[in-house]
Amino acid sequence: MKPYKVFWEVHKWIGILLSAVLINVSVTGLLLLEKKQYEWIQPATREGQEGATADLISMQRVFDAVLACNHPDFPDIDAIDRIDFRPGKRVHKVRSKAHHAEIQIDAITGEVLNIATRPSDFLEQLHDGSVLGEWMHGKVMPVAAIANIILVVSGLYLWLGPKFRKKRQSAT
Repeated sequence: MKPYKVFWEVHKWIGILLSAVLINVSVTGLLLLEKKQYEWIQPATREGQEGATADLISMQRVFDAVLACNHPDFPDIDAIDRIDFRPGKRVHKVRSKAHHAEIQIDAITGEVLNIATRPSDFLEQLHDGSVLGEWMHGKVMPVAAIANIILVVSGLYLWLGPKFRKKRQSAT
């Protein structure tokens, strides 16, 4: 079989098999690139009160403020996935392990600034395949990345190969 035909077949079948994965990665990647532009994807980070470092509340007060909200995704501190502190905005972004909930707490006053859902967290899991499990994230997505590289290389060969051959033939 000639190299062009091999590249054509490889390119065609990889493209067919990976089309759903590549569309998913492209669409979710685009949304993730734009996530800070749209509150329906990721809630904007609110700004806390002005204050010095000495005025910052303790982590215990952050926990107390979150638990006082009686939010179903924060029944106790074990439900907290992480707390992102934004010193420039003086805010703690407390994220839940379940349902992608977020509560923003003023780092000076302890006041709740915002309670929202973060669809961007789900989009990230969809983008990297982890929404379907570790097998998808750890096994299928790396294979898909390698297959995507093969698609690009074979596509370039299929596109440029005939142009180079034609140029070479006209030069002789």
